[in-house]
Amino acid sequence: MAEHLSQQAPDGGKARRVYLLLRDAIVNGAHLPGDSLPGELRLAESHGVSRVTIRRALDALAGDGLIERRPGSGTVVRAPREEPGPIAADFAKLMPQIVQMGQRTGARLLAFSYGAAPPQVARALQLAPDARVQHAVRLRLIGELPFSHLTTHVPEDIAQGFSEADLATTPMFRLFERSGVQVDHAKQSVSAVLAAPDVAEALDLAVGAPLIALTRVVYDVSGRGIEHLSALYRPDRFRLEMTLARVGEGAERHWEPVLMPERQADETE
Repeated sequence: MAEHLSQQAPDGGKARRVYLLLRDAIVNGAHLPGDSLPGELRLAESHGVSRVTIRRALDALAGDGLIERRPGSGTVVRAPREEPGPIAADFAKLMPQIVQMGQRTGARLLAFSYGAAPPQVARALQLAPDARVQHAVRLRLIGELPFSHLTTHVPEDIAQGFSEADLATTPMFRLFERSGVQVDHAKQSVSAVLAAPDVAEALDLAVGAPLIALTRVVYDVSGRGIEHLSALYRPDRFRLEMTLARVGEGAERHWEPVLMPERQADETE
């Protein structure tokens, strides 16, 4: 079952706290499908809140599909909805796996335009002040379930090699190859952010839900910046993994990432 915060999670600290406690109990198996939850009055007493607060929390759980409220017979836990497992990517092998991910998942184009590069993008790509870029926003899906929100900026002269329709059907790395651009390396960072309203709506999450944020700048063989990517991932449908090896001797012994051999990476792409 997906352990994400509902888009209908109640506002207010007390209702949200009760919602989270009940949701976690259901997700972790403390309440099994078919079990009846305690009545509103008993829940209100056990959580030290009003019945109105309990109703708001239960309404949110019902909106998640976790419970069913049956008039006259109480509240019953529902069987979890079947969802695909999360997409996983080994951090040390992320570049070739991104290509594979693009081939195994679908995409929906949300926005497309040309214009001046935002200041942070212009700095990252080392563009001239008047340089124009292609701006695209895509939603990537596992089946019909959204798991990532991708915003790309590509210099206009490179982006002219692919169209709006191409972006909706073909991974960016394939578009670069088709345009004759030789991708060489990338720099990327990973952090965490909270979902803004537009991103939350696209990813079917509550505003303020936690997201994995990945920023990547891709370079060609000449060292020119050719793409700036800002990627936001649902943590319940995407994870980053890294294999570590213990290396060194004595006091110098430490952990290091296990990197994919270059030959194998080329074959994967």
